[in-house]
Amino acid sequence: MKSSSHQLAARSFLLLAFALTLCLSAACGKRRPPLPPVENVPQRTELLSGVQRGNQVILSWPAPRRNAPEGSVQSIRRIDIYRVAESTDDPLPLTEEEFATRATLIGSVPFSSIRSGAEDLTYEDTLTLNEPVRLRYALRYVNATGQRASFSNFLLIEPATRVSQPPVLLSVTNESESAVKVRWQTPPANVDNSTPVNLLGYNIYRTARSQNEPAQTPLNSEVLTATEFNDQTFKFGEEYVYIVRAVSLGTGGAQVESLNSNALGIAPRDTFPPSAPTSVSIATAPRRLSLFFPANPERDVAGYNLYRSTDANAPKESWTKLNRSLLERTTYQDDAVESGVKYFYYLTAVDTAGNTSRPSEVVSETVP
Repeated sequence: MKSSSHQLAARSFLLLAFALTLCLSAACGKRRPPLPPVENVPQRTELLSGVQRGNQVILSWPAPRRNAPEGSVQSIRRIDIYRVAESTDDPLPLTEEEFATRATLIGSVPFSSIRSGAEDLTYEDTLTLNEPVRLRYALRYVNATGQRASFSNFLLIEPATRVSQPPVLLSVTNESESAVKVRWQTPPANVDNSTPVNLLGYNIYRTARSQNEPAQTPLNSEVLTATEFNDQTFKFGEEYVYIVRAVSLGTGGAQVESLNSNALGIAPRDTFPPSAPTSVSIATAPRRLSLFFPANPERDVAGYNLYRSTDANAPKESWTKLNRSLLERTTYQDDAVESGVKYFYYLTAVDTAGNTSRPSEVVSETVP
């Protein structure tokens, strides 16, 4: 009797196991909804760079191209900036562990800057320099849970201890058709108020209102030694902002720029008329006078107006304009003339801004 009970229990267990196996097999064969793709968030950068400018080191690096959604724990919420001050003769190699032990957290880039959409992020480290030092920088991304990524590449800078104060920009004027003139004042001392000023010269920068980013390349091809500059590459109708930086001799003979001067803007407008046309000549033919003249030297001349009178002493305003629209060629054939009559002519040049030149010299001829 006991044997039959045991056999029945064994058979029941086997049937149950078989049924569970079938259920699991059926579940494995079902298709499940696809999982969303995992967002790969950059955890570090290898492109940290920087430059000394005045008493600051300006760090820059590409902003993360993609970041996890704001509500995700993987979202980069800030970027911490670290610095180690070293002796200039310390060994150059340094491990991440050694850097982490010695580094000081000097500041952070907030989430508002990260999500601003800028291509590059920057951080300005203001220094108090009294003696030569080597500064080693690195940064770390920090996510929403406070987890820190690995350090970026190390950036080493040996800042110059004496760098010129920025110049003072005095004026930006449009005094001629060919140039915008920028004038500035020589800085009186270095950033630590020491003298004489460590000054090699100046670089001048221009940014158009239409540009999204400040200019990175100076207008001058070589360091300027004068305290004024003629910008001959401007365009009428644009709005510009100018700044000047002093250039000092830095560590190892490198050039170090000062901080920016004050900024001055200008919106050049073309109020400069062309020069008066010259060398107008007349060729005669029966019942016809043909006028010839060389083109004006200005590049923005749009055309010419031609005026005629039979009275050389009549006010210029009363002379008859022969052309309905501006003359674009430098010749004109006047067929509306009478034989035996003497005619007087003068020309004016008009530029693309509508400025009109003074009248040319009056020329005359009698129709044969």
